[in-house]
Amino acid sequence: MPRLTRDSITWLTYAQLGLWGFFLYGFGPVVPLLRDEQGTSAAVAGLHSTAIAVGALLGGAAFAPLARRVGRGTASWVGLVGVAVGVTAFGTLRPLPATLASVVVIATAGMLVISGVSVVLTARHGEAAPAALTEANAACAGMGILAPLVIGASVAAGLGWRPVLAVEVALIASVALAARLFRVRLPQLPVTPGPAVAGAVASGRLPRAYWIAWVLMAVTGSIEVCLSLWTADVLRSHAGMSSGGASGAVAAIVCGMFLGRLAGGRFALQWPPASLLLAALAVSLGGFTVFWLAPVGWLAVTGLVVLGLGNALHYPLAISIALAVAGPAAADKAAGWASYSMGVGFGIAPVALGAVADGVGPHLAFLLLPGFIAAAALLTVRLGRALRTPTSAPAPASARCA
Repeated sequence: MPRLTRDSITWLTYAQLGLWGFFLYGFGPVVPLLRDEQGTSAAVAGLHSTAIAVGALLGGAAFAPLARRVGRGTASWVGLVGVAVGVTAFGTLRPLPATLASVVVIATAGMLVISGVSVVLTARHGEAAPAALTEANAACAGMGILAPLVIGASVAAGLGWRPVLAVEVALIASVALAARLFRVRLPQLPVTPGPAVAGAVASGRLPRAYWIAWVLMAVTGSIEVCLSLWTADVLRSHAGMSSGGASGAVAAIVCGMFLGRLAGGRFALQWPPASLLLAALAVSLGGFTVFWLAPVGWLAVTGLVVLGLGNALHYPLAISIALAVAGPAAADKAAGWASYSMGVGFGIAPVALGAVADGVGPHLAFLLLPGFIAAAALLTVRLGRALRTPTSAPAPASARCA
């Protein structure tokens, strides 16, 4: 069984991804409140998710060349600076075109952070990378728990949602200062390709298993972003919660994800990723069922916690498989393309759900999510089969289905 050793670089990457999580999981509860301010429909407000998709595409395209030019570690820090700049603009500019443009900047920078953390942890931990990536995403979810709570408290106090953005900038500055004071430097150079993968990289082609994982990330990303953006609306319209309470209750999903990823790091060292992912999807479906059927707030929130427990492992397992089968020499390229999958999921699904919600209401529109879960399960089965096929190599033992 592979062993995960956490050094100062590992902890710094966890913190970096946590900073992104603080914005990402706070963004969803903000969208309905911003929609009320701007007086737009649910579908128009969903364009902010499309802006995230555009930024994901831009960040995915930029990461590999930027990492080659300045190094992976510097690319991650450039991303965090970009997040701080974009968040500042998002909090100070009011018109719809300005908020959309700000989100594009934030998402572009955020993809640099995600890609940098993913490739650094994959290169540093080898067969234990699925566990490291799961823990990194636990840090992301852990920080994400705070954002909806801060938003809910701020809205309830009559201060609006913007104070949370000042907190984000302060956290980024604090982590950068701590890294400098403790002299923790992230690896800068890409991993040198080994003979086993040099030929595959030279062909410019990523293996079939990578592309199945890519589609899987798009589908599971659709689940997560739809929940992030529209859960508060369902809690208000179906479970009878107040605006402040509904915004704060979105933290229940992130709380479940945090707990799921804490436990999932250990499971990822023992279980084949595809099998573990199928189990996680089953938990997600059970949690969604409780949430969707619940007529009262406390029961809906309980369902959201269970839903978060399942969702916890979707992305970490899929990205760990994708980077493993791509091989170390193609990790930067694979990480960049992975951002495109998030762009597809973030760009299409929430707008579609918002358009349906304008017609039938957010509660009925949420029935799209079980369809996404079923599609993800079918893709996971195909991925498991592909990982058992010799031509899907190279992948470490921890990323193969037994």
